[in-house]
Amino acid sequence: MTKRPEEIALLADSGQLLAQVFGHLDRLDLIGMSTMQINDLVDGLIVHELDARPASKGQYGYAYALNASRNNVVCHGVPSAADILQDGDIVNFDITLEKNGYIADSSKTYLVGEVALPARRLVQTAYEAMWKGIQAVRPGATLGDVGHAIERHARRNGYSVVREYCGHGIGREMHEEPQVLHWGKPRTGLVLREGMVFTIEPMVNQGRRAVRTEDDGWTVVTCDGQLSAQFEHTVAVTASGMRVLTLRSGEKKPH
Repeated sequence: MTKRPEEIALLADSGQLLAQVFGHLDRLDLIGMSTMQINDLVDGLIVHELDARPASKGQYGYAYALNASRNNVVCHGVPSAADILQDGDIVNFDITLEKNGYIADSSKTYLVGEVALPARRLVQTAYEAMWKGIQAVRPGATLGDVGHAIERHARRNGYSVVREYCGHGIGREMHEEPQVLHWGKPRTGLVLREGMVFTIEPMVNQGRRAVRTEDDGWTVVTCDGQLSAQFEHTVAVTASGMRVLTLRSGEKKPH
């Protein structure tokens, strides 16, 4: 479960390339774009400009470079030419990138145009919850500490955390041990040690945490139709704390 320093350096290289992809998305006017257009743009960017591989493409039989999860879609939204982003939407893009055999995984929920305050507040809380989890990472802490920090922040703000999906170890494979739950009890679970690398990716729901998978076998939605937001980073445990391998240029952790 632990990586050597040279492996973490390669994971960080992949992470910084992936951060560039999000930097590109940050500059787009998403209104009127289809999620398939964005998928194709990201695919081309990763392959042709960054000389890397979209790691989700072909994984588990999935055909695309990203997941596009809009409004009440919790995760695993499939890009579609018919799925046109509208003013007021929120949409999560979850992207993986492999370079030199090592995979980085990150996601961000975007505000499309003028978004109503309740949706903006949900998105902000999901971002903060991810960072609460990240800030709990250090040698000697436990995965229960990480999950507890995330869920406590979400619940304090009136939201629920999805339990069916979790973060995961990552390296040469997309999904490695350990599983990183986004809820938990302090001082329980696996003890973190230097060299572990995993994702933290809470999905925070406006209403109840219950979810269901649609008939396509991929798309996961909230059962009550309310909004869901998610953020994700790939994190390494260091000797003194943690390092976010997918940190984006100019990204500031919330206070």
